[in-house]
Amino acid sequence: MDRQKVVGMALQSESKTSSRLPYEGIRVIEFTHMVMGPTCGMVLADLGAEVIKVEPIGHGHAGDATRNLLGSGAGFFPLFNRNKQSLALDLQSAQGKEAALRLIATADIVTENFKTGTMQKLGLDYETLKRLNPKLIYVSLKGFLPGPYEHRTALDEVVQMMGGLAYMTGRPGDPLRAGSSVNDIMGGMFGAMGAMAALAQRAHTGQGQEVQSALFENNVLLVAQHMMQYQVTGKAAAPMPARISAWAIYDVFEVKDGEQIFLAVVSDTAWQIFCNVMDCADLFSDPRLKTNNERVLARDWLIPLLRERLRVHSKQHLSHVFEQNALPYAPITAPQELLDDPHLKATGGLAPVELNDGRQVSTVLLPLTLNQERLKVRTSAPHLGEHNPSILSSLGYSPEEIKQLSNPQDADALEPPPHQPHPTSTPNQG
Repeated sequence: MDRQKVVGMALQSESKTSSRLPYEGIRVIEFTHMVMGPTCGMVLADLGAEVIKVEPIGHGHAGDATRNLLGSGAGFFPLFNRNKQSLALDLQSAQGKEAALRLIATADIVTENFKTGTMQKLGLDYETLKRLNPKLIYVSLKGFLPGPYEHRTALDEVVQMMGGLAYMTGRPGDPLRAGSSVNDIMGGMFGAMGAMAALAQRAHTGQGQEVQSALFENNVLLVAQHMMQYQVTGKAAAPMPARISAWAIYDVFEVKDGEQIFLAVVSDTAWQIFCNVMDCADLFSDPRLKTNNERVLARDWLIPLLRERLRVHSKQHLSHVFEQNALPYAPITAPQELLDDPHLKATGGLAPVELNDGRQVSTVLLPLTLNQERLKVRTSAPHLGEHNPSILSSLGYSPEEIKQLSNPQDADALEPPPHQPHPTSTPNQG
């Protein structure tokens, strides 16, 4: 065989290897709803795992409740359930439960984020399932890890309030939740990380294990820096709006035409550059402003002075000046404006998906690259029960049995459940 042919075969083999996603061949069965559990599955699915979302039907259920949420929950289902398959089953029936058990026998990972005790009542808890499948990795995503709080019903907002994050985000005496489901999303990510670690360990031991991730403990990690600050300095961290900044210029400024921009000057070198490009030679020569710490102590009169000087400039002008001189800045941006962000568009950070009603929209990809490529959306969020025929057929069910499992007696007249006021998410409620 000539050298050119050998090289060609090697390149072809390398191309096939590099195009394979890390978790191809891993099967995940997902019993989740809302945000935390589906985020865990989304991460694994984006990385190539086959994720089958088991959704409830019958007994007043018509799939994951987030399919029908309004307001702040309207984007949950299409965002967190891409690259998944949907299997609709009545788990309260003997036939539905048997189908779930057949499926779990083929799985590498099961994930669930229902209220403590729910999966046990269904006979789908880890202690039961590990006897069926000893290699199974079982990921429980809860409000709290086992302990005094585990019986409580948790929401992202609940743990932000009790876990110090709302205290740090709001003004003194006015706790304020963060403007995103930060604990749900990060808690789901830690669940996925735990599943990955368990897969690596299983490769050595041949055994599965239970993995747990929780909202409260996730939130505590988010405020751990403030907890450590108190122990190191003996001083409690002040809420962010009332903090004494470590940097003299680290603020949002209102500029020309009522627009806003965040500007930062975080070193003495940066101060010199700022004063030079903004024609503030008088400030640079002021002996009271020589060092960052001196400028921090002078903030009471320095910041109002800078607000007046910067007010005459446009946001575009200041953005250009700061970018050209490597000074940190950020236009104040609303989430919907990011759909037209040039960086996200140029780097492929947004991808098209189709909603269940047929509309085309954009979704945000995981913030990482493999081999310098973003992880793709292979399929949009599935229709309820879309994959019942293919999945159940692979488990040995006949067409008639598949029809019966997919249409329980009381599901024919089902309508979506009425909308209920929705906080943020209910990751550990059954």
